[in-house]
Amino acid sequence: MALFKLQINGKSYQTEAEADTPLLWVLRDNLGLVGTKYGCGIAQCGACTVHLNGEATRSCTLPVSAIGTSKVTTIEGLSKNGDHPVQKAWDEVDVAQCGYCQAGQIMTAAALLKRKPKPTDAEIEATMSGNLCRCGTYHRIKEAVKVAAKTK
Repeated sequence: MALFKLQINGKSYQTEAEADTPLLWVLRDNLGLVGTKYGCGIAQCGACTVHLNGEATRSCTLPVSAIGTSKVTTIEGLSKNGDHPVQKAWDEVDVAQCGYCQAGQIMTAAALLKRKPKPTDAEIEATMSGNLCRCGTYHRIKEAVKVAAKTK
């Protein structure tokens, strides 16, 4: 066990964990930040996506020991009142069905729009294709990203 000092959602946290514990489990089990979901455990589905220094990152395979002084943002820290442009667009377009993948989808979309405020359809498809949605809401996800891009 080691003590880790983490910067998450603009706050400082200290927690003990094994060095190889995935960030996902530290967030959920140690810190009670359960918005980030477990999907596949092999960084393929995107349900566990968080931002690491602003970049979309899969937390299910990222060991907590690799975080260092990086800033982590989870879905809980994306906005104070659920009013990030991507979150608002998700509501406007009515993207979610079961909702399980949505935190990861939103975090991926937010990172894309930060990096590329006016992405093309091809850029949206290429970026979002790494996030799986069992309900098949891909058309609405793409539409919501386009709506959010217009409001930024």
